[in-house]
Amino acid sequence: MPGGGFAKLPGGSVVVALSLPNPVGDGSTVRVLVHAPNRARALTRLRNLGLRSVYLRGNLHPPTPDEITAVLHHPDGLLWRTCPEGATELWHPIRALLPQVRTWGVPRLADGA
Repeated sequence: MPGGGFAKLPGGSVVVALSLPNPVGDGSTVRVLVHAPNRARALTRLRNLGLRSVYLRGNLHPPTPDEITAVLHHPDGLLWRTCPEGATELWHPIRALLPQVRTWGVPRLADGA
């Protein structure tokens, strides 16, 4: 499912769904879901994670109701899974796709420091 789209929620926020090349570079495609106050902020969240060339052109493949439920129930509001969506694959937090992304907190010190 190439492309992406968005769905505006009753509270005013949006869920953006994008199909992107896997950043690992294995030729597969991943479906990424982002919950944010607006579309621009959703794309900014992805760009800040290192996915620099992320754009939303049109609304051909908006998130499904199941995708919206999944991202709304995740504390980070960022999920992914491989495309095409397998019936058995669960959604993963963005940390599993981009291991260099660190969660907020105290920076780790090098061993012995």
